[in-house]
Amino acid sequence: MLEDYDYQSAPITDVAEEKRMALGYVTEAFAEAQLDGLDADCMAQAAIFAAFQELVATYGEEAAAEFAQGLPDRIRAGGFSIAPRH
Repeated sequence: MLEDYDYQSAPITDVAEEKRMALGYVTEAFAEAQLDGLDADCMAQAAIFAAFQELVATYGEEAAAEFAQGLPDRIRAGGFSIAPRH
């Protein structure tokens, strides 16, 4: 399951750095796609689809569904916002 991964066993800097690097790759792919004329919304939907395919393949459908259930609260709390909140 997603929650079963033991992030505590890896030094926090390694996990945080790996996540920063991964986000950098995704951000770069978005920029490349926009340069090629693809719409950002199209890329976002494709990225979400690809991410959930990977989560299901890695952790199974139930774990991925449980993870997805927490997304509305995280979105509403600003967990994915990059602009300052008012």
